[in-house]
Amino acid sequence: MRQEITAENEYHTLPDTKHILIDRITFNSRYIFTIMFMESVFRSALLARKGVYDTRHWIDSSHEIFSHVERCGGQIHITGLDNFRNTRGPVLFLSNHMSTLETMIFPGIIQPLKDVTFVVKEELVKHWAFKDVMQSRNPIVLSRSNPREDFRVVMEQGMERLKNNISIIIFPQSTRTLDFQPSSFNSLGTKLASKAGVQVIPVAIKTDFWGLGKYLSYLGPIDRNKKVHIAFGEPINVTGTGKEEHQQVVEFIQSHLEVWKDNK
Repeated sequence: MRQEITAENEYHTLPDTKHILIDRITFNSRYIFTIMFMESVFRSALLARKGVYDTRHWIDSSHEIFSHVERCGGQIHITGLDNFRNTRGPVLFLSNHMSTLETMIFPGIIQPLKDVTFVVKEELVKHWAFKDVMQSRNPIVLSRSNPREDFRVVMEQGMERLKNNISIIIFPQSTRTLDFQPSSFNSLGTKLASKAGVQVIPVAIKTDFWGLGKYLSYLGPIDRNKKVHIAFGEPINVTGTGKEEHQQVVEFIQSHLEVWKDNK
C-alpha cells in the first residue's frame, strides 16, 4: 500500500537510476512495464469475477500500477490534493484525458480521500481485460453513439451517485488525445454540478509518459523523458448554466499544459 501518496498536499517521485539496469536487460523498458501492468490487471480481474474486489483492492491495485510506473523510471508529480481533501461532500472531477495512465492511478489518488467512480464509455465495461473490475465499481456508462441519451444517463445516474456521497470523475473529451482541444471538452460536468449543487474540481494531467499503442491503445510505449503531471485545482461553485465555470476548468487545464510542455 502507498499511503504516502495522499499524506500531503503534493507528491513527487524521488530520483532513482535503477531503471538503467532494467533497460540494459530488456533492451526496451516497454516490455517489462507491460508484463507488470497486465499481471496486475489479470489478478484484479480474477478477484472481481470472484466477487471480492472491493474498495481496498481497487486502491491497492491502483497503487500497484503507480509503483510500476516509478519502477520503470517514470517521475510522477501531483499537486493540489488539499483542494479536494478539504471539501465537504461529493464533488465532480473534470479532467483532460491523455492516456490509460490516469484511469489506472486516479483511484489510488482520489479514493483514499473521497469515494469515487467514473463516467466511462460502454466499450470499457465490455472490454475483455477491464470489464470485471470496471463493472464492480458501479460506473456511469455512456454509449457515445447518442448524445441526447448520454446526457440523460449522466444527469439521472450522476444525481443518484452524488446523493449517495459518491464523487464522479468525468473526462469531457470524447477520446484520449495528446493535444488538448477546448472545443472537444464538453460542458456535461458543469451542467451536472449546477443541477446537483456540488462543486467542481478541475484536473489537469500530462500522462504521455505512457503512449498509445498501434494495435492495443492501452499497451503503448513508455518514455521516461516525459514526466507525469497531475494538478488538482481549487473547488469551483457552479451556478446557472455553468458556462463561466466550464471556461475556468478549460483555462486551468490549458495553463498547466503550457507550463508542462517542456517536460518541466
